[in-house]
Amino acid sequence: MKNTVDSVSYALGFMSANQFMMNFERIPFDTLDRKDLARAFSKSTLKKEYVEFMKNSFGEFNEEIYHTAFINKIAYNKSYFNEMDADIFLDGVYLARQRKLEEMHNAKADSNRVKGKAFLEENAKREGVIQLESGLQYEVLVEGNGQTPTENDVVKVHYRGTLIDGTVFDSSVERNEPAEFKVTDVIKGWQEALKMMPVGSKWKLYIPANLGYGENGSGEKIGPEETLIFEVELIAIK
Repeated sequence: MKNTVDSVSYALGFMSANQFMMNFERIPFDTLDRKDLARAFSKSTLKKEYVEFMKNSFGEFNEEIYHTAFINKIAYNKSYFNEMDADIFLDGVYLARQRKLEEMHNAKADSNRVKGKAFLEENAKREGVIQLESGLQYEVLVEGNGQTPTENDVVKVHYRGTLIDGTVFDSSVERNEPAEFKVTDVIKGWQEALKMMPVGSKWKLYIPANLGYGENGSGEKIGPEETLIFEVELIAIK
């Protein structure tokens, strides 16, 4: 094997084939041929979801080498690895990958925390921006005169969410479809703001990470310790 990626891919192919053959040998038929099986698998491609899972788990993944290892084991019962060595090797690579991802996550969280703090400190100085004791900041874009929701209410809203650099991560406005949800089913920053907003209002919210998605972030677009900005229009209480 030329590198770690090749070795990981080969070990995974071998382990998959090994598991397959354990099940294969339990099949109560005596006319199945290993080489026929190998030929059938050689014409197959791996599912995209499996490839993505392996890349996420081990960093990189070579499908061709995986195939080679799989077929070598099934057709010829040959491999560069035995089961114990493959298992130990893959565990080591996986743990190293997880440590690296954790380090990257923590570095990103630290960076976002510093940038968010600086942004909110400057933003609080702007005319029209109100900062609450919780750290939530907001400014009124349109003043409504309707009823104010309680935590038990379901509300209908339009919103547009961005990061502090302007990146849009979600927008009901762009989907042209208002969202409906219970007040308590959203992040803390939203909960606090909604319970102060009369129907018909449009506010701009500046939400520190502890009132948003915190150290975990959310999905691929919202990182750890990310400060969020939302324009929220409260259309109705259901």
